[in-house]
This record gives sequence, structure tokens and C-alpha cells, in this order.
Amino acid sequence: MKNLKLATVLSLAVVSLGLSACETFEGAGRDVQHAGQTIENAAD
Repeated sequence: MKNLKLATVLSLAVVSLGLSACETFEGAGRDVQHAGQTIENAAD
């Protein structure tokens, strides 16, 4: 029973970290894309 609770807590922690990492990378991707568009517009 104790191992099941520990496994559940660890699983939830891993899922939470994974989801927050996805948000971070998605936001970084948008920032890079915006910077690229700005540079492209300046070149025109």
C-alpha cells in the first residue's frame, strides 16, 4: 500500500513537470518565431 502511494505521487510529479516543460518550450518557440519575423521585416 505504501509503495502504491509513493508510485502515484511520483507519477503525478513527473506528469506535472512534463506539462510545465511543454508550456515553456511552446512559449520559447513563439518568442523565437516572433524574433525571426521581426528580423525578416527589418530586412525588407
